[in-house]
Amino acid sequence: MTVVELHDVFRVYPSADGGVAALQGLTIAVQEGEVCVVLGPSGSGKSTLLRLVAGLDRPSAGSVRVAGVDVASLSAGGAARFRSGVVGYADQHYWRALASELTARELVAVQLGLAGHRRAERDARAVELLERVGLGTRADAHPRELSGGEQQRIALCAALAHRPRLLVADEPTGELDAAAAQELFALIAELAREQGGTALVVSHDASAAAHADRVVQLRDGRVSDERLAGEQSDTAIVVGRGGWLRVPEELLRQAGIADRATARVTGGELLLGAQRGPDACVVPTQAARQPAPFRAPDGESVVSTQSPRAAGGVVLEARGVRRSFGDATPLDGISAAFRAGRLCVITGPSGSGKTTLLHLLAGLDVPDEGEIVLDGIALGTLDRAGRAELRRTRLAFVGQTVSLVPFLGARENVELALSLRGHDARAGRVRADEALAAVGLAEHAERPVAELSAGQRERAAIARALAARPLVVVADEPTARLDAANALAVGTLFAELARSTGTAFVCATHDPLLVDLADDVLPLGSR
Repeated sequence: MTVVELHDVFRVYPSADGGVAALQGLTIAVQEGEVCVVLGPSGSGKSTLLRLVAGLDRPSAGSVRVAGVDVASLSAGGAARFRSGVVGYADQHYWRALASELTARELVAVQLGLAGHRRAERDARAVELLERVGLGTRADAHPRELSGGEQQRIALCAALAHRPRLLVADEPTGELDAAAAQELFALIAELAREQGGTALVVSHDASAAAHADRVVQLRDGRVSDERLAGEQSDTAIVVGRGGWLRVPEELLRQAGIADRATARVTGGELLLGAQRGPDACVVPTQAARQPAPFRAPDGESVVSTQSPRAAGGVVLEARGVRRSFGDATPLDGISAAFRAGRLCVITGPSGSGKTTLLHLLAGLDVPDEGEIVLDGIALGTLDRAGRAELRRTRLAFVGQTVSLVPFLGARENVELALSLRGHDARAGRVRADEALAAVGLAEHAERPVAELSAGQRERAAIARALAARPLVVVADEPTARLDAANALAVGTLFAELARSTGTAFVCATHDPLLVDLADDVLPLGSR
């Protein structure tokens, strides 16, 4: 039986240029009991697909049916009832599902409570799921006491608690290290199959395919490749209406095909080749496209606007820092120095204290013991307002929750942050455009942030930090929601800007691409 069926679906978001198509004639079906993984780069339409399936958005054209229900025709109340009964939705913005005043056990049990289950029954189900994801000992912890990866696992448990017929999971492992991500992908598949449910999971992590019954590739809002688990074959390319083909850029590059190709039929096969001529050139892959350098209005290369620092000089330091949350002590006596002009990554498994350390370094939290020193100033000597002022003038923070203004465009978000830092409107506009171009968002500068994909929002938040050209940039999992090509581009940008501007970049990450680009690595915890 078909549980999910989309036919010729379009989703177009309004824009200053007339509209941006997130989905362009998407057709896909998911069978009952199937674990279907949808892969694709940032902006390919993965999250839009899930929002349509969960009744959180409506198609511009085409049909969306889930468990026999015409989802697009539901009223707001009907869509809410549909989700509570049929769908378990694990949003990529997992923190939205985690009320700060509730414990992990209570958060997982919320849906069961709304459905009228008894206290003992819902508590037992919550504890069962928390133990399955390795958080049985954290059942009484509040979200603020948990790492991003731990919060993400709790949100997934909450989506599964009522045993939905369809689990919809959007980047469910974005904040997890590779080992924990594999464990969670396996658990999603296991739980879905145990209760006879169906799972539709989107990710940019190709390792998710190992736990799928079927893998679908999206590019430009269309299905470009589809295969069953374990199927070994040449790259499969889906033929769309009107003979449309989407050939992966990697294949075009390998074949030397630029903006013109030749095609001929030989022995029942269609052969594509590069058109040879004086204007032919190789199409670069997305990873090979280098970010645009920051430029001042007069065309000169930009250097840091902060007071000069000797290359390699210590600009941020943790001295014997200890921080506890209840019975957990993620940091106990940590000391580290971060230097100008260098990219330092902090690594470690989920729950090892990476996010906690970054919050302390940025003055968003204070240690129980020890001291944080930024540009020679001990943060412990400042009150909350003083620490905020120090961030405004010397440090930019990119968190796991990007905190952009959803109804403003990407450029407007960057300009707003710059105006709060005291930059005039003209300079702010120039810097915003430079930063957005550097992270590959120039063509999306006018789009409201609410209409951007998770990866695009992450890049907009990074652009907002880079545009300020601070002394220190502190970023928490900056590539977690990016595909490999964009992650490599952002990591390369960080490394290059560190060396060219003297800015110190401090990033918590699980991403091996970012680790490979780092000048320094600070490991925390162990599995």
